[in-house]
Amino acid sequence: MTTTTLEPTAPEVRQPAPIPQVSNHIGMRRTLANSLTMAYRGLLKIKHNPEQLFDVTIQPILFTGLFTYIFGGAIAGSVHSYLPILIPGILVQTVVLTSVVTGTQLREDMDKGVFDRYKSLPIARIAALAGALIADMARYGIATTLTIGMGLILGYRPGGGVAGVLTAGLIVVFCSFAISWIWALVGVTGKSAAAVQGISMMIMFPLTFMSGAFASVATMPGWMQAINKANPIYYMVNACRELMNGNVYSHNLVFSVVGSAIVILIFAPLAVRAYMRRA
Repeated sequence: MTTTTLEPTAPEVRQPAPIPQVSNHIGMRRTLANSLTMAYRGLLKIKHNPEQLFDVTIQPILFTGLFTYIFGGAIAGSVHSYLPILIPGILVQTVVLTSVVTGTQLREDMDKGVFDRYKSLPIARIAALAGALIADMARYGIATTLTIGMGLILGYRPGGGVAGVLTAGLIVVFCSFAISWIWALVGVTGKSAAAVQGISMMIMFPLTFMSGAFASVATMPGWMQAINKANPIYYMVNACRELMNGNVYSHNLVFSVVGSAIVILIFAPLAVRAYMRRA
C-alpha cells in the first residue's frame, strides 16, 4: 500500500484593488449645471422674498414718470420730444443701478454663513457666484420690461421697432450682467453689506448721470466729455438710443459688447479667487 503526501501549497496572494483616482477638475458641462442649480436657488429666494423686487418694479415706474415730466419741458421743450432721449437713457440707468444689489446680497449671504456650506460641496467654485448673478438677470429683465412699458404708456414710440427695442433690452441685460461681476468682487472683499452698497453707489451715480442718459453730453464741460470717452455707461446709452430710435448698429454697440466680455474675463476670475479666500 502506497501513501501519497500532499505538498503544501503557497497561499494565494491577492493584489489590492486599485485606488480610484480622484480629480478636482470639474468639466464645463458640470460647471454649467452647478451654476444653473444655484441660479434656481436665487430665483426661489426671490419667490419667497418678493420685496427683493421693489427696486426693479417701483423704481422704473417712478423714475420714468418723474424724470419725464420734470426734465421734459426744460431739456427738450416738450414731454413728447424728450421721450426718445430719456427712455433709452433711463433704461440703462435703472438696470445698471440694479446690478449694484448683486454685491450687497452676496455680502449678506457670506455674513450669514451660506457660502461656507457651498465651499464644502463638490461643486464648481464659480457656481455659487455665477448662479447668483444669473438669477439676477431675471431682475434686469423685469426692470427692462417695466421701463419700456412705462415709456410706451407715456407716449414713446420707438423708431427702431420691435427688433431695435429687443436688441437694446438684451444688450442692457448682458452689460449689466458683466458689470455685476465687478460688484460681486466688491461684495466678496467688502467688510459689510452697507459698505458695499455705499461704494457701489458712489461709483455708479456719477457714471450714469454724466453718461448723457438725461441730457446731451455736448452741453457738458470739456473735461466731463473727455471722461465719458472712457465711461462704459456712455457707450451703452448711445447704443440703446441708436437701436431703439432707429435700429442702428454702430461702434457704440461693439464697444458695449466687447467691453462687457472683457469685464467678465477679468473680474469673474478675480471674484472667484477672492471668494475662495474669504468664504
